[in-house]
Amino acid sequence: MRDTSGSLWSLIVPVKPLHRAKTRLAPVAGDALRPSLALAFAEDTVSAALACPAVREVTVVTDDPLAARRLALLGAAVVPDAPGRGLNAALAHGAREVRAAAPAAPVAALSADLPALRPAELARVLGAAAAHARSFLADAARVGTTLLAAAPGAELAPAFEGASRARHRASGAAELTPADVESVRRDVDTGEDLRAALALGVGRHTAAGVPFLPL
Repeated sequence: MRDTSGSLWSLIVPVKPLHRAKTRLAPVAGDALRPSLALAFAEDTVSAALACPAVREVTVVTDDPLAARRLALLGAAVVPDAPGRGLNAALAHGAREVRAAAPAAPVAALSADLPALRPAELARVLGAAAAHARSFLADAARVGTTLLAAAPGAELAPAFEGASRARHRASGAAELTPADVESVRRDVDTGEDLRAALALGVGRHTAAGVPFLPL
């Protein structure tokens, strides 16, 4: 068991081009509002992550120019998705970029669609992750993953998308089970997910767009 409790975390947040983001929200948001809603989710996620006392920095991996500008204004570092080979390649690239500057950094990949994210709950998850070389948090459905963490010296080795909970467990990553961290599990892909996030309480960017949706 490792202990990185004295270290602050570097988070990597992937944001795909907004015109291709959150297609399963189309029945609720339509193609007109869907990109702006995806950006709002990312803005609230990054804002909450930067406010977390366990976080040193947030690096966004994206090729979307609008997302890059808006998230940089919040204080995130932005790197392009140089591999251009999907989510896991983007996250691995982000981890390499972070560790090129800070080789001993503990790193964690965080989903960009956590509009209800609470800094204190994220801190609890990262505190639990500090005891492991690699660890992950399952999403609210207990099928996917919203956070994957790697201590100094450990490769991130992301296996996101689809049934990623099973893949991360099979890879040897420890599953984290801290109490009262629902906001870190509540990613949003569908209208039902969005209603659940709203019940928790979303950030200001998402809240500004919700009145225009037929929820």
